[in-house]
Amino acid sequence: MHADASDDASGIRPFVWVGMGLFAFIAVLVGIDVIDDSLSGTSIGHVAAEVAVALIAWLGAALAGWTLLREARAARGRAAALRGELSAAREDAERWRTEARSVVRGLASAIDTQLVRWQLTAAEREVAMLLLKGLSLKDIAEVRGTSERTVRQQSLSVYRKAGLAGRAELSAFFLEDLLEPPSAQPRDTTGTA
Repeated sequence: MHADASDDASGIRPFVWVGMGLFAFIAVLVGIDVIDDSLSGTSIGHVAAEVAVALIAWLGAALAGWTLLREARAARGRAAALRGELSAAREDAERWRTEARSVVRGLASAIDTQLVRWQLTAAEREVAMLLLKGLSLKDIAEVRGTSERTVRQQSLSVYRKAGLAGRAELSAFFLEDLLEPPSAQPRDTTGTA
């Protein structure tokens, strides 16, 4: 989101409304006085001065109203721009989710393929996936409806069959190539970021 100087004007909006109302009220009062003075025979100079005051008051009310209209038009423009930005951001987020979803499915499939290569049982593959997600042995036991001791034995079997020392090596086996340092990633030569 962005802000500009016109956003600060919203804080003075109540004062503009009050000013417009006061100018209009003064103009009406002076107009009534002009009518009363002209009916009672007051001098033309006095009536002319009061008419000038009434016109100035109406001009003040009109300027305050014009300011409110201009501010409302600018606010509608900002709202339309923000709606456009929000729509673009939503499209961007949905595109990212869609792309990530297919990548995650592909990664999960590749991990499962490797777990099968290690000749893990279905239960051991499930435990391995839950270990990769970062669940504790206790949490895995709850999710699978087994004892923590069973999960511990299954995880040890996973490590043994994979030839790995533990959870850290299991995670590193699958994540090492995914998380290359920025200097190892191919450079963008098209000039776009």
